[in-house]
Amino acid sequence: MDRLQPFGFLVLRVVLGVIMFAHGYQKVFGGLHKHVELVASLGMPGWLAYVSVAAEFLGGILLIAGLITRCAAVAVCIDMLVAILKVHLHNGLLGQGGYQFPLALAAMAFVIIFTGAGPISLDWVFSGGGGAGAGQHR
Repeated sequence: MDRLQPFGFLVLRVVLGVIMFAHGYQKVFGGLHKHVELVASLGMPGWLAYVSVAAEFLGGILLIAGLITRCAAVAVCIDMLVAILKVHLHNGLLGQGGYQFPLALAAMAFVIIFTGAGPISLDWVFSGGGGAGAGQHR
């Protein structure tokens, strides 16, 4: 099973990336002004909505590609933690509007922060097969 570990990293990274990209895409191409209003209504500066969208949209793309993966995972993890604290926490863990989904995404990002992208990634290719940020799993 250890030989298949690179595929595990790939699946984790791509699934998280696709989910984050999809959420960011919705905001970029159909609701950015609504997201700015939502962020402002939560008592945060409206410009943080753009940071959030960048973490989701660009972070998702970077995770899918496995490029600058740890930085993208940090951005996604922070984005999800803010979402939990500012939007979902008062709804509890389960049920409508609960924080179970953003918590799972934050946990996925947390794992990637510490493991890196794995060998099936652009980070791995550009590092020559296992340098800093690539995650040296063999």
